[in-house]
Amino acid sequence: MDYDTRPQPAEVAPAGKARRRFVATATTLFLLPVIPRLANASTIVAVRTWPADEYTRVTLEMDSELKAEHFTLENPHRMVVDIQGLTMNRTIEELVSKVRPNDPYIRSVRVGQNRPDVVRLVLDLKQPIAPQIFTLKPVGEYKYRLVLDLYPRVAQDPLLALQIQDDDDPLASVLESLAQNSPDAPVPTVRGQSLPPAVARTPPPVSTPPRAPSPAATPGTPNRLLLIALDPGHGGEDPGAIGPGGTREKDVVLNIARRLKRLIDAQPNMRTYLTRDSDFFVPLQVRVQKARRVKADLFISIHADAWIKPSARGSSVYALSQNGATSSAARWLAKKENDADLIGGLNLGSHNRQVAQILLDLSTAAQINDSVKVGSRLLGEIGKINRLHKRRVERAGFAVLKAPDIPSILIETAFISNPEEERLLRSSSHQDKIAQAILTGIRGYFAEFPALASRS
Repeated sequence: MDYDTRPQPAEVAPAGKARRRFVATATTLFLLPVIPRLANASTIVAVRTWPADEYTRVTLEMDSELKAEHFTLENPHRMVVDIQGLTMNRTIEELVSKVRPNDPYIRSVRVGQNRPDVVRLVLDLKQPIAPQIFTLKPVGEYKYRLVLDLYPRVAQDPLLALQIQDDDDPLASVLESLAQNSPDAPVPTVRGQSLPPAVARTPPPVSTPPRAPSPAATPGTPNRLLLIALDPGHGGEDPGAIGPGGTREKDVVLNIARRLKRLIDAQPNMRTYLTRDSDFFVPLQVRVQKARRVKADLFISIHADAWIKPSARGSSVYALSQNGATSSAARWLAKKENDADLIGGLNLGSHNRQVAQILLDLSTAAQINDSVKVGSRLLGEIGKINRLHKRRVERAGFAVLKAPDIPSILIETAFISNPEEERLLRSSSHQDKIAQAILTGIRGYFAEFPALASRS
């Protein structure tokens, strides 16, 4: 494909207020003169796109850190990104074909050599965006990364999305009440976004009789709808653990979560909310915030473990600890899971770190106690279909379990690093067994402790 590298009239940033220019940080450029870099231009080694309803991420991986400038234009909407110290190669040209037709934000991409040392990307957009452009240092198997996050200009509200999805469901009236009375702001919130407008909805008629309890409901279960937040670990730039056969943790746990969602939604008194429903990265604190925004009764983070020795095997369940881990293995695992933000790529400048820290410090002893109870239930059911790595609920400082008011557990379904368990994790029938075991544990928990589901 040939590219016209000359700036088009509509893509030259206009003067004055119409132009919005931002600069991604790259300290290394200030130490090197420009002219020598022309002879040793940096190289793009990989390009990736991660489209999702919540936001689209474009990642350019390169062998050195670069400086990028960007601005947005309207009529039509598009974003221009100038990357300095770079020359065209076949890899960056592949970005054009990486854009998928169902991408909610990007219509197409054009790329060309704008100046001798500057490559220009022009992203033709489907809607107004609040872009976040930042660089990441090398971590794991990744080199330097330039990340383009395209958020909608109006922030998405998980509660409203769940309400619309279940508009004809009994849960809709509950969600409507929460949306009108909850003080929590929608998440995620990044610079440049505005909150969604309040949506006026017609309440159900007062004379509508309540739905009769289903005879299939578990005895002792609260006679109201319960909301379970399911959190498939990792996603997007963060694949999680990878098995010897190439199985990626992020894919397996999303499949299990989807199967579990179907089972839970089929229950007469339960519904689910997924913190991610496709392959994209969600920061740990945002996962917690989402569960709190929808006022979940229970939070379950689903993972697949890995170890340096392929002989390690078995399932485990973890709860939060405020006073150190119950074992060195639990401490190591918590650190590994908490590093997901580094691998997935978090724009630290776009999130209110003080608010996030306050949120993560609010976890209570009561929440932890309830988490251990539900964890024990699930551990017993999972032990019926798979060997247990630990026969009790372990505890450590998992960031994703720090919702102060929601019982929260993390399930390591199996060791994806074990060839036999990797094969099981890839099996649809075994994924169904895991989902069914978790459902049975959830129902048993609420049947034994119905008072713990105290959301009004």
